[in-house]
Amino acid sequence: MIKSMTGFGRCEVQEAERKITVEMKSVNHRYLDVTIKMPKKLNFFEAAIRSELKNYIQRGKVDLFITYEDFTEINVCVKYNKELAAEYMTYLNQMAEDFSLDNDVRVSTLSRYPEILTMEEQNIDEEKLWQLLDKALKGAAEGFVETRIKEGEHLRDDLLAKLDGMLSHVDFITERSPQIIAEYKQKLEDKVKELLEDTKVDENRLLMEVTIFADRVCVDEELVRLRSHIETTKETLLQGGSIGRKLDFIAQEMNREANTILSKSNDLEISNRAIELKTEIEKVREQIQNIE
Repeated sequence: MIKSMTGFGRCEVQEAERKITVEMKSVNHRYLDVTIKMPKKLNFFEAAIRSELKNYIQRGKVDLFITYEDFTEINVCVKYNKELAAEYMTYLNQMAEDFSLDNDVRVSTLSRYPEILTMEEQNIDEEKLWQLLDKALKGAAEGFVETRIKEGEHLRDDLLAKLDGMLSHVDFITERSPQIIAEYKQKLEDKVKELLEDTKVDENRLLMEVTIFADRVCVDEELVRLRSHIETTKETLLQGGSIGRKLDFIAQEMNREANTILSKSNDLEISNRAIELKTEIEKVREQIQNIE
């Protein structure tokens, strides 16, 4: 099977105390590029998340979104800084004495002084939290891969159809090429006879001219290589796996052969077929860019 580099996956996992939602989407990219957006309290899982994703993805620009909800209040507590409060009171009493003022500080007033009372998160059970996050991550990744496989199947079928169409153009050029030489020889004979009238035609000289022409327009090697590239692409598509880079290289080679065929052609029908070939190859290359 082959995979598209376009995909989407989402998974939500909830237990009594917390809920984690993971969403991921991707587009084309030469390599694996993962961007993660998640709450700060989950940052220490980033390396583990990236490592887990490599089990599902080889290429593509992936955006990963993680949301975390905690339904309990037991993870947060109030911390009282007694030492700091005592230091505040020492200085306040000193100020009252220095300026002959009443020290009217009440508990409610002192509690609002900076850092006297603070909110502090209690230690999180990292192992338990990772189990929940990992479950959501795997669920999203599996759905993500499934969409990639479905899209990949559509790409494979469309590419196979295009490759069959390209083979028909190659078959036409293969059949047409010998006819061009025969037609050129006949035109040359007719032209020479017309010019020389009753004079005998030099068959050796005529044969030499035809041979030079045939060598100049011969595309046999290009056709053989092009047919081989097309068949290799079909076989690779049917084999599946991470084949995007390999197919892109083959498509470049196919385009090179089609360019050579077009440059050698002096026949309108072959030129038209070569242009069709180049057009189809370009379409194939565009679609290959989306294969992992």
